[in-house]
Amino acid sequence: MFDISLVDLCLCGALVLVFAYEVYFYFRYLWFRRPEHFEPAGEAAGVSVILCAHNESYNLQAYVQSLLTQDYPTYEVIIVNDGSEDSTQSVIESYALLDKRVRTTFVPNGARVKSTKKLGLTLAAKAAKYDYLLLTDADCRPESNHWISAMMAGFSGKEGQTEIVLGYGGYFAEPTLLNDVIQYDTLFNGLHYMGAARIGKPYMGIGRNLAYRKATFFEHGGFSDLMSTCAGDDDLFVNKVANKHNTAVVNTRDSITWSVPESTWKSWWQQKRRHLSVSSLYSAKSRRHLGKEPVARGLFYGLQIALYIVGSPLAMCFAFVLLLLRLTMQLAVLNRGAKMLGQPSIGLEIICFDILLPLITLSALAGKKKVNW
Repeated sequence: MFDISLVDLCLCGALVLVFAYEVYFYFRYLWFRRPEHFEPAGEAAGVSVILCAHNESYNLQAYVQSLLTQDYPTYEVIIVNDGSEDSTQSVIESYALLDKRVRTTFVPNGARVKSTKKLGLTLAAKAAKYDYLLLTDADCRPESNHWISAMMAGFSGKEGQTEIVLGYGGYFAEPTLLNDVIQYDTLFNGLHYMGAARIGKPYMGIGRNLAYRKATFFEHGGFSDLMSTCAGDDDLFVNKVANKHNTAVVNTRDSITWSVPESTWKSWWQQKRRHLSVSSLYSAKSRRHLGKEPVARGLFYGLQIALYIVGSPLAMCFAFVLLLLRLTMQLAVLNRGAKMLGQPSIGLEIICFDILLPLITLSALAGKKKVNW
């Protein structure tokens, strides 16, 4: 009744195997688990909130106040002036005069290091009064005044073994195509690194919402072995230090920070290339883990195209059904995460994003050696 060739069977069998891996990946790594409940660890430990600012006078005026209205009892805010040439220093000094919790240090103009941000963070860590360091950026605003409390609650789990707490950092939503791409890319990557950490395979964190013990930073040499790269002050350090025993994920709404997104395709492209420029320095285990899903995704679409070209009508229908099932799964998983993290929902544009973003990533990786930050 149905004419099914050996080619159809081989291609359909391969497609089923790839689809099975995709289901495993989405529900193993990206399925947004409900936030864990962390009990506050008795008397609140002191926290040093650290942010670097390079020509960030506008953003400091807009967002630092949200750091000074946190409900946490014992904390300071250390602002590093990273060689700014605008009025950043004046803004920092005005905050310091109004609130004694604001402290400052600086990286001088012309500092002869490849990563002035890593140097600035190191200086701030050395100057920090408290045993816990909570990192964010100058253009970030916490979801609420419970942000420090939410992130610090992560240290109370795992019988006191936690040394690193990973948080989620989203971007402010805007009605543009570029912002849609940024929102999808950020959500997918965020669910991935948090999901991996939740199952004991941490591989990265983001510097706009990351906490670790001060002792952990210095025991592992800080950024001393990472100064040859401009980027990597967050993900490379986490990749070096984090393991299944010492890392916790906090994904409650109060723990989220929101940042100003890039406003042009060029600036977003440069940002993406900068982030990807250090991926080759990840551990071999992390690189293997990160490579599996893009390869599976490419195989899925490649097999789809092959079946549409050489397959029988029945095989083509089978491929299309699997495509619909995959799309339904993606929308269910990603929109569940988006809803819990306060991100915009995703619609059928996911098909374009799912195909184009890996190609953009490959293009950025291919050209990274030519980048001179």
